Amino acid sequence: MNFQQLRIIREAARSQFNLTEVAKKLYTSQSGISRHIRELEEELGVELFIRHGKRMLGLTGPGKEMLAIARRILDDAGKAKRLGELFTSQQDGILTIATTHTQARYTLPAIIKVFREHYPNIRLVLNQGTPDEIRNMVSSGSADLGIASEVLSQSDTLRAVPWFKWNHKVLVPVDHPLADLQDITLEHLAAWPLITYRSGMTGRSAIDQAFESAGLQADIVLSAQDSDVVKTYVRLGMGIGIVAETAVIADDNEVVALDVSHLFSANTVWLAVKRGQLQREYLWQFMMLCNPNLSVEELKATVRDSGSHSDVLYDFEI
Repeated sequence: MNFQQLRIIREAARSQFNLTEVAKKLYTSQSGISRHIRELEEELGVELFIRHGKRMLGLTGPGKEMLAIARRILDDAGKAKRLGELFTSQQDGILTIATTHTQARYTLPAIIKVFREHYPNIRLVLNQGTPDEIRNMVSSGSADLGIASEVLSQSDTLRAVPWFKWNHKVLVPVDHPLADLQDITLEHLAAWPLITYRSGMTGRSAIDQAFESAGLQADIVLSAQDSDVVKTYVRLGMGIGIVAETAVIADDNEVVALDVSHLFSANTVWLAVKRGQLQREYLWQFMMLCNPNLSVEELKATVRDSGSHSDVLYDFEI
């Protein structure tokens, strides 16, 4: 038995047993994949895969058990490799952060500036994506830290701590009838075409839930992945926008930002790392810059704890 055989079992499950995809991901040939599988089955004395002719359809009972073992061994091997890196690369290295456009554009710059002053030799990589993509990047190890308002706190493969809470704002052109209206209601918003985040993004679920609970149909004429796109189309007069308050710029002369915190539930931005994975010290320092109410020791304890998430928050100011 060897690591390549274990990798093949893991990748086969990930690739829906498409051996062409497995070979591509492991940089080998399909015949090599088949040979490794055959040799492992002969060594164990059991069939690991359900077959139909030359095609593999799934895992047998022993195959499912072997998949769990392979994942565990490969994960532990990754931790062992990472252990050496932790003690040799504390002052230089790469910190990869997976986050949404809103966080990368509006909330992270101040944090990253301070971090760079403390760790000038650390290279930062910002990968932007949807919350689901962010969760997958951290779970797979392709990102060290995930930052988003959705999904991260609900993943079994991640441990998350809260950063800050935020509310939505409504954006309207300066000459819009709602611009000077007091006590805006959902009925007011439902009477106009809306522009906001697409499903799965930055608090969209809170928007949908509010209209649904009120028995109203929101006329969302355009949905986008980031706040800047929403604001662009509001300025063009296509509708009124609903964005995160962190994305609102105070000196914007083309739109008016309206307080609607009474209409939509607050959202929490989470910081998430892969559960059980050893981390470099500078990652903990970055998280502490985000949430200074927690010490590095408390952050480590919270992330390693299998219980409930910490509720320690602080108010972030742009």
